[in-house]
Order: sequence, then C-alpha cells, then structure tokens
Amino acid sequence: MKAHQKMTPEEFTQTLDALGWKQSDFCRKAGLDKNTPSRWVNGKTPIPAWVPAYLGAMLEIKRLHRVYIEPEAD
Repeated sequence: MKAHQKMTPEEFTQTLDALGWKQSDFCRKAGLDKNTPSRWVNGKTPIPAWVPAYLGAMLEIKRLHRVYIEPEAD
C-alpha cells in the first residue's frame, strides 16, 4: 500500500496480522490510546494518513530482518 492511499479497516487488520501484532502491540509501539484502533476498525474514526506509512515501514523492517538477520535453515 502506498503511503498516500487511504487504509481500510480490513487492510489495517491484515497488516497487523502480517506483522504478528495485536492492536495493543500497535498502540504500545505507536504511543496511542488502547481504544484508538478499535474506533478505526469499527469505522467510527478514519485511519490517519500516517498509519499506512508507519505500518509499511514496519513491514519493510520485518522483511529486511528476515533476509539479512535470521539464519538460513540448513
């Protein structure tokens, strides 16, 4: 997902799953109130534009870690 695109609640949930995060993990890492993602997922509040960029960066870090840090299986 490109940073300028609007993130849907489904994309938000899927991205957290891809990272292996719960909503509480995201809140702790992003410094948000624990109820904020629930409001996004339930459609009560739009997902801010910074969220897709933040989660995209976290996915890239996870990918780089997998490529360069995790040992190869023998």
